[in-house]
Amino acid sequence: MNPTPTPVPPSRPRPRQAKPGARNRRAASIVTPARRIPAGRPDAGGTRLRLRALHVMGHGSTRIARALGARRTAIQDLVNGTARTVSPYLRDRITDLYDAWWDKRAPERTRAERGAATIARRRAIAGNWCAAAALDDDQLDIPGYRPHSGWKPARGTGVASDIAPVRSRWRQARKGA
Repeated sequence: MNPTPTPVPPSRPRPRQAKPGARNRRAASIVTPARRIPAGRPDAGGTRLRLRALHVMGHGSTRIARALGARRTAIQDLVNGTARTVSPYLRDRITDLYDAWWDKRAPERTRAERGAATIARRRAIAGNWCAAAALDDDQLDIPGYRPHSGWKPARGTGVASDIAPVRSRWRQARKGA
């Protein structure tokens, strides 16, 4: 008697077989070589680390986007690592904001501000993101740079001042300014 194999029920998908060399390709894509980055668009690694360090201090993506006059989703894409590159204009704006807020906590005057700061800090804890003091400013913008430290609590030197939102270049160009 020949045993017949039992068919896989249609509700259960068959397990996928890994392609040969797939692991190597995935590992190689972690550090993006300079030749793959579009011209005029710098690597977003340093910008991502700056934004994550601001999250450690309680500055969420919405607060950062308001201060920059940028879309919240653009900031979230950078923080999540979805965006591989960043425009030079946005990178410079984020660097300026980082320089102003790197050692300052987010304000927590109202219940909404306290909630937003708590969410940003919890996200930083869950992602094991390091504070700005643990970043090497000389190597921050080198593609592939990884900080040596993970999350540690940071108190800062005070509370960040409110920054009036900057008008985006698109709005200024549309108005003819």
